[in-house]
Amino acid sequence: MSVVQNSSVAGVAALAALSDKSRRAAILCGCIVAFAYSANYTNHAPLAPALMREFGFNQALAGFLTTGIFATHALMQIPGGHLVDRLGAKRVLLCALAWVTLGNLGMAFAGAYWQLLLCKIFTGIGTGVCFVGGARYVHAAAAGRQLNVAQGLFGGSVQLGAGFVIFAVPRLYLLAGWRATFLVSAGMALAAAIIWLAGAPKVTSGAAPPGRFREMLVARQLWLLGLVQMASFGLSLVVGSWVVVMLTKVLKVPATQAGLIGSLVLLLGIVSRPLGGILRRHMGIRPLFIGSLLMIALGCFAFVSTSISLGIALTAVVLIGMGVGLPYSAMFSRAGALFPGRAGAAMGLVNMLGIIMILGGAPLVGHLADLSGTFRTSFVLLGGFSLFVCAAVPFIDNDEPILSTA
Repeated sequence: MSVVQNSSVAGVAALAALSDKSRRAAILCGCIVAFAYSANYTNHAPLAPALMREFGFNQALAGFLTTGIFATHALMQIPGGHLVDRLGAKRVLLCALAWVTLGNLGMAFAGAYWQLLLCKIFTGIGTGVCFVGGARYVHAAAAGRQLNVAQGLFGGSVQLGAGFVIFAVPRLYLLAGWRATFLVSAGMALAAAIIWLAGAPKVTSGAAPPGRFREMLVARQLWLLGLVQMASFGLSLVVGSWVVVMLTKVLKVPATQAGLIGSLVLLLGIVSRPLGGILRRHMGIRPLFIGSLLMIALGCFAFVSTSISLGIALTAVVLIGMGVGLPYSAMFSRAGALFPGRAGAAMGLVNMLGIIMILGGAPLVGHLADLSGTFRTSFVLLGGFSLFVCAAVPFIDNDEPILSTA
């Protein structure tokens, strides 16, 4: 019997302990956590001009606020997953949400740039644990036929939180100032913690005792899934950040319109991540990954044209935005199935590799643009990377599609 089959048996046993109502409540609570913590990915970005005026720092230092949160977010993926596997998602997530709340309170009362950066680094520890804790909790709560859809809903909620604040923060800033933005972010995390404490059902994984931690760290299948995460989630943030610059400099698109188009790379994940979970019920994992990666590559190569128009750019963004979201559910459901006793740490390893793409890819794209004077080389490289990962997909273990019996 395969590992995936073993995890399915364990999942059915776990499901027996949860009623349908409790399972729905568990998924909803997981989605609330996802929305609340992911707002911290981007809540500072629309405030960059105001913060630079307030504390007198430049754009490069503003970029380090994003680097700071994602660096510790990445570092906590495997340790956070290990804590969740050992102590249970409910307790660990409650502490992580409290941690995020404190980080935002620190941002709200910061009096210097170094304090802002320190608080972002501090907050990233909490968001890192929130991701693996939420993904692990949903994995256990929805084990069985609905797992991929539930995991897609969780992932879509992450995108919703990150995208929502890009829209809401400028308006909140105009009404109440930049400090109020971080107080609201703290309130969101605190409200999620209260809901979690009061309403999240207790969920047990029903998994076998954990295997060797070292075996999980070197598992080829997890690293292959991590490559897909690099070419999907990782690439989405790289493209989302630079496509706005390209649109304003090359196509002379107004900054407000360019920002809206660029945000679609993330916001489309609200739809594409749950859609990927639905598609996974009807098709194998390899065709899903290959189709998604080809969409991403095609979107990247569309930016290479010397005569690119706004319509082509918008089409490319939609292709990339849909392509990067579709693999999400299958990746993390498979990671948890491969190591059911260490599902949190396994998911953390996959996600950590995606974040490495963000930390390295964003400055590389900028460097290549500086050297060449255009973004064409950068998008050729990104599209080529997607094709490279596409060529590695046949090495991912295939399985029969999970067909709907409804």
